[in-house]
Amino acid sequence: MNTTIRNIQLVAVLIVLVATVLAFFLEIQEMYLNRKVSLADLLLLFIYIEVIGLVRSYWETRSVRISYPLVIAITALARYIILQDKNDDPSTLLYISLAILIVALSTVVIRFRNSKYLNLDQKKRNDL
Repeated sequence: MNTTIRNIQLVAVLIVLVATVLAFFLEIQEMYLNRKVSLADLLLLFIYIEVIGLVRSYWETRSVRISYPLVIAITALARYIILQDKNDDPSTLLYISLAILIVALSTVVIRFRNSKYLNLDQKKRNDL
């Protein structure tokens, strides 16, 4: 049963990879046809690259590092701010900025928890 579930997961990851690569090249084609590259386009390409990195990481380790989705979320929120219409409510900008701050702080906390400066592993050994 575990092998079947693992195979389903790997097929699903392959589908995500193929769809992401296809979307990446379609976006490049659209930029070429429009003869215009905007910051929003570049951020979208960066999101695609991060998703490809997430798939690669999952394929190698069979687990998802939480920092990948957090970076993707920050990039997506920044892209949303860039694409925001001038007539939108300014409070929306504040809420999205606050969301970026929360996700960024979460990323720092997650990366810092494994830091050698905290000595969490050593504290756990001393408690035993």
